[in-house]
Amino acid sequence: MTSIPRQLLLQVILILLNAFFAAAEIAVVSLNGTKLRRLEEEGDKKAGRLLKLVEEPASFLSTIQVGITMAGFLGSAFAADNFSEYLVKWVYEDIGFHGIPEAALDTISVVVITIILAYFTLIFGELVPKRIAMQKSLEVAKFSSGVVSGVAVVMKPVIWFLSFSTNTVLRILHMKTEAEEDSVTEEEIRMMVELGGEKGTIDQEEQEWIQNVFRFDDISVRDAMTREADVVAFSLEEDDEEIMRTIRETGLSRYPVYDEDINDIVGILNARDYLINRGSDESRQIRELLREAYLVPDTIHADDLFRDMQTNKVHIAIVIDEYGQTAGIITMEDLLEEIVGNIYDEFDPARQPEIVQLENNLWQVSGGTDIEELAEALDIELPEDPDYDTVGGMVYSCLRTIPADGSQFDVQVNGLDIHVEKIRDQRIETALIRKREAAEEEQK
Repeated sequence: MTSIPRQLLLQVILILLNAFFAAAEIAVVSLNGTKLRRLEEEGDKKAGRLLKLVEEPASFLSTIQVGITMAGFLGSAFAADNFSEYLVKWVYEDIGFHGIPEAALDTISVVVITIILAYFTLIFGELVPKRIAMQKSLEVAKFSSGVVSGVAVVMKPVIWFLSFSTNTVLRILHMKTEAEEDSVTEEEIRMMVELGGEKGTIDQEEQEWIQNVFRFDDISVRDAMTREADVVAFSLEEDDEEIMRTIRETGLSRYPVYDEDINDIVGILNARDYLINRGSDESRQIRELLREAYLVPDTIHADDLFRDMQTNKVHIAIVIDEYGQTAGIITMEDLLEEIVGNIYDEFDPARQPEIVQLENNLWQVSGGTDIEELAEALDIELPEDPDYDTVGGMVYSCLRTIPADGSQFDVQVNGLDIHVEKIRDQRIETALIRKREAAEEEQK
């Protein structure tokens, strides 16, 4: 009969063995294959060994289960066989209790010892090592990889037999023997980005960029283009002084050129071509300087247009609506700004924000502000209307006549009190907006 200290030492060793394999299992399963490949390329030999384990999950898991099962089985067997004998002897001989038959007491002893052993095995052989492995997955995986790989080689016949048996049962159940690698969905990536933002591992700007990339294919050209009313364009009959003045004031590099009106675009004038031509001895007419206009429908999505413009090496496109009229223009810069936000260079004038909160429940808003942006800024829901996309369009939907330049007036629409401050060229420049419900509560 072996002594109690030796039996306790044996149980500690078996629990530690269980802990080793349990931690290795969680650590390896938690690893990222891409990260391991990068470490392997950098010369990390342990990363290469881990990569083999990750790429052969069936063999790896069988090895782990063999180790855990053997440790648990031996621990229970030795404990039940040896400690129960000590417990029965202690109760019968040392305490002198004979109220229970010896056979029944032996059975009770086995149950009690098994419960105690299960507790220590769960805490120190399963839960604690797994929690450590979750926090230090790469370190634990590297530490355990050599032993796990060695056990896999030694136990290869056993592992093969276990895998064969498992696959046989799976085939009987009409299940696949090889697990399919799950593809990461867009929604899962969005959730990971949001979680990274909450934990601070991804900053706010990076989070917005990544989210914008996924929204890019949902954006219509109409949402990103410069609308026809804001397009700076030249007539074929424009005089040189006016063209030079416009180039100096706007600092743009390309301008649409039309014949009869803006709906009759005949080409694109490059400011560089025009300036070089003006300084040459043999200057040409503006029509001779034009480059072919790239026309696109207003229904095309931003991602498709971006690829088309890249392929055709085009920097500006004319957007045409369903009636064949010019709806606006869009540039590569406009498309990029949908991902990274506004891009400014040294020639861009300082842009005023389209929505400015002046006080509680009072905003100054540009007439060209998109309805969706207004709803987001005011934290309200506004109904979609096919007749307008901007604040100016929403205001005009309430009017029967076009107001005169310089006039001011009030309208109420979609739960908003709107005071139009400035009108120029029959377009609403700025307006003051209040949420009606909030205003009524303030008056109470």
